[in-house]
Amino acid sequence: MTGRAYCDPVMPRDPLTADEDLMLAYRGGNAAAFDELYRRHKSPLYRYLVRQCRDAAVAEELFQDIWANLIRARASYTVAARFTTYLYRLAHNRLIDHYRRRTPAALVSFDDEDAAPVEPPAPQHEQPDAAYDSKQRAARLLALLAELPEAQREAFVLQHESGLSIEEIAEATGVSRETAKSRLRYAMSKLRAGMDGWL
Repeated sequence: MTGRAYCDPVMPRDPLTADEDLMLAYRGGNAAAFDELYRRHKSPLYRYLVRQCRDAAVAEELFQDIWANLIRARASYTVAARFTTYLYRLAHNRLIDHYRRRTPAALVSFDDEDAAPVEPPAPQHEQPDAAYDSKQRAARLLALLAELPEAQREAFVLQHESGLSIEEIAEATGVSRETAKSRLRYAMSKLRAGMDGWL
């Protein structure tokens, strides 16, 4: 996918160039800046969508829509937050639209916080295991992730796949910091409980 609309010079792949600067350059007409943003964010954004809707064909459609929305919105872009927060806000809103069209009942889990808050235990480091055991654990984790309510799964994926902070998750999903923190805590608690004995 490309956002090229103008013939402009190629922007060098400088990992130190901030996403926000690239988006401002794209807003100013530098299509190569869009190409670099797309290169940086296409994989984590696609994984986020696949984890949320659990259908590769739907994820691909939403993925294309989100980038098209970003292209349409470039003229009004201002730096109010990190670019990743802006991008995942677009993605979250597109997912909500998808859920609304599919069935209103799908939105219930975005408000359903059914577990008591529990502080997750300290992260455990994996010990070297056979490749088969690693695949089994990965499959188990993905199955548990798929069982989480959408809001909790979204918070987990935004942090672990996309690297967003709690504050950025809150801004991207339009909830308070405490709600985002709570959703992430519930997700971690359920995943840790489900992986008990697998690690």
